[in-house]
Amino acid sequence: MLIMNTHKPILLVEDDLVDSMTVKRALKELNVSNTVIHARNGEEAIHYLHGEANEKPCLILLDINMPKMNGIEFLKERKSNSDINIIPTIVLTTSNDDKDKFNSFSLNIAGYMVKPVDYRKFVEVMKAIKQYWSFSESPE
Repeated sequence: MLIMNTHKPILLVEDDLVDSMTVKRALKELNVSNTVIHARNGEEAIHYLHGEANEKPCLILLDINMPKMNGIEFLKERKSNSDINIIPTIVLTTSNDDKDKFNSFSLNIAGYMVKPVDYRKFVEVMKAIKQYWSFSESPE
């Protein structure tokens, strides 16, 4: 099953290696066959997105708390560029801070999900993301 019925990759912006592996494991368990491109911070993600040879992702999964360029800084940079601002972005973070939620939504995110500690609950969150984006339409 492909997310959004496209072969485009998913961009995972996550500095924690264990969390990155957990996301990939959950997607595999849910039969999501999109390639996952991993960026360790917002700076790496912006570099990938501006790379002319790189395929634009169908979805960005974004952590908030990262070194170099955090998720909010990434969203501000994303918003200033019309080529990448249209890419649906879901914040997937441990932060339950209302300020992070407010700042994220004010920068045009598609959703804000708090990562559960329990793996089975995490898979349920990923399942909800998969289901929503499997039916969502977006411009090419």
